[in-house]
Amino acid sequence: MTTFEKHYIGKGKQVNGLEIVRVTLPVAGLEAAVFEKEGVKYLSFEIAKLKEPDKFGRTHTCYFQTKNYTGEPKDQEPQQAKKADKKKSKKQPAETGG
Repeated sequence: MTTFEKHYIGKGKQVNGLEIVRVTLPVAGLEAAVFEKEGVKYLSFEIAKLKEPDKFGRTHTCYFQTKNYTGEPKDQEPQQAKKADKKKSKKQPAETGG
């Protein structure tokens, strides 16, 4: 099973009257959010609106996610086998009495 862990890296505030959110992020925490693809480095993070502004008036939070793999693939095999059994039972002709 795959789960995602959120790593909060900063907060921001919506600019009055505009669809713009200004965020401030510490550079020191961003290295963990950087990944490389085809020789190009990328920084990927999400910005989510808070339910209500915090005590400093910030309206949004910033975070990046990492995948956490839990359990073993063997745990999934019995579930697949059950599905296959169900298919077999549907294909069997119904028995008629007498």
